[in-house]
Amino acid sequence: MIEDLEKILFTEEEIHRRIKEVAGEISSDYRGRDLVLVAVLKGAVFFMTHLAQALSIPVRIDFLGIESFSPGRALPGVVRISKDLDIAIQGMDVLIIEDIVDMGLTLRYLLNMLQERHPHSTAVCTFVNKATRRLVDIPVKYSCFEIPDRFVVGFGLDYGQLYRNLTCLGILKKEIYQS
Repeated sequence: MIEDLEKILFTEEEIHRRIKEVAGEISSDYRGRDLVLVAVLKGAVFFMTHLAQALSIPVRIDFLGIESFSPGRALPGVVRISKDLDIAIQGMDVLIIEDIVDMGLTLRYLLNMLQERHPHSTAVCTFVNKATRRLVDIPVKYSCFEIPDRFVVGFGLDYGQLYRNLTCLGILKKEIYQS
């Protein structure tokens, strides 16, 4: 699979070092609070697992399954919930865990939906932030890596459900995703 990468952006060691740094910030900010980590399936599972293990505070964990699609260029960012939360989040601090935040349309929908459930607070933690593609203003409180506008895979990020299991983050060769 590594041969399908144009370039490795971050090695496994760099990823784990950065996750520990972010986990330290989160542990400090949420110490003594009732924190729920909500991973957006499927890609964020890899990141959330390592992040949760690096936290020094107790947390609850839950998952949201979403399907984001564009039936045409006129309707970008249509979202459907395919798996809802199992935990009632009213009064809790919720940290949405994403694999990547780029345009922000899906995340805006999720933040609005979760606000209707009256959590104490909501914030976003992403493995990869691609701010150059942002179409809507999304407050990303924690971010492991800022990346350029390139197609990346690994550590949960996929192309056609493949490459999630790479332990690094790399740029996929154009001839693979443009074929």
